Amino acid sequence: MAASREGSGRGRTRRDDYVLIGVVAERFRVHPQTLRLYEREGLICPPRSSGNTRLYDRETVERLEMILTLTRDLGVNLAGVEVVLDLRARLSKMEGEVERLMEAFRSVAAEHASRAAERPHPPQNALALRPRAPLARRTS
Repeated sequence: MAASREGSGRGRTRRDDYVLIGVVAERFRVHPQTLRLYEREGLICPPRSSGNTRLYDRETVERLEMILTLTRDLGVNLAGVEVVLDLRARLSKMEGEVERLMEAFRSVAAEHASRAAERPHPPQNALALRPRAPLARRTS
């Protein structure tokens, strides 16, 4: 039972993008009040229609699935779930930052490589990178 998107700012209007609370509750075998509790606790934030009906999108359903795995299968309480979800969000943000930094590094490295290719000989005062020597253990 899908619901259309009304009055929300994301701009998607396909009927099969959202499901209602009863469908989600039945699929995961939880009471709708459990889903409302998770929303009150800030663990999930399903978008709302113009009539204030909860519309569960794919992202919210996937997050709910993770919450239920943590609570049912791993025995984590809701405070622990909140910590895990927060750490996951922070990790995702950091991965994005690392990817942006790697892209900037690749760009600078490519620029330096193209400049080096344009020069016939490296400057006399340039640093040269040497391969690392294997570590040797001292024996006493």
